[in-house]
Amino acid sequence: MAATARVIGARPPGAPFSYVITSNASHLVRLHELKDARFAATLADAGLHTLDGSVPHFLATRLFGLHIPLCPGSDLTAELFAHVIKPQDAITIIGGNEEIRSRLAQRYGLETIHLHVPPMGFIKDPAAVEAAIDFVVAHPARYVFLVTGAPRSEYLAHMIFQRGTAVGTGLCVGSSLNFLTGLTPRAHPAFRRLGLEWLYRLIQTPETHIRRVFVESLPIFRVAARAKCNPAAYGMGNPPAGQP
Repeated sequence: MAATARVIGARPPGAPFSYVITSNASHLVRLHELKDARFAATLADAGLHTLDGSVPHFLATRLFGLHIPLCPGSDLTAELFAHVIKPQDAITIIGGNEEIRSRLAQRYGLETIHLHVPPMGFIKDPAAVEAAIDFVVAHPARYVFLVTGAPRSEYLAHMIFQRGTAVGTGLCVGSSLNFLTGLTPRAHPAFRRLGLEWLYRLIQTPETHIRRVFVESLPIFRVAARAKCNPAAYGMGNPPAGQP
């Protein structure tokens, strides 16, 4: 997390817009089960990927011997605010609410926080999408937190990137600002160490997490099994002779 935060913080103010995706089980299911071409293009154009989620981390390590550092979006956000983001750095938030802006300003002494809250279902409303993109362009910031939920935040980040006139680093980090400001309690560190934060969230808010866990994320085991049986189909086979 510290290394990722340093990479993000090393981008100078005014740098062309690029975005970070913290990929979790539902992202991988969307990519490989739903065959979401729009999401695949969004992932391909991201400036930086991190692995978010204890289950995909476990599968990557145990099934494929891939030692990919775990860097959850919520932890990355906390690391950025604790060690990278300075009071003078302009921040834009797409999503959230006024209470989040107030708490961030008070807790971290931030001087400039721009907030735009799109309407529910905005990603299907071209006018609302354009309003969100225009807001990011019109309010230059060093860090742009996109917290409208997956895959809406990722789609929006990609469209901002495609516009070509925005600046800053976009961070698709889910509920991280809610956790950081205390609006939503986060799982006890013991749950996180055991890779059971998903279970804590399911117990706390079953109405919003039942679908996320059992429909959007659980098929990751089927994805992993298929990749294990046919690694070449998932870009994991040995390269042809003579190629790196």
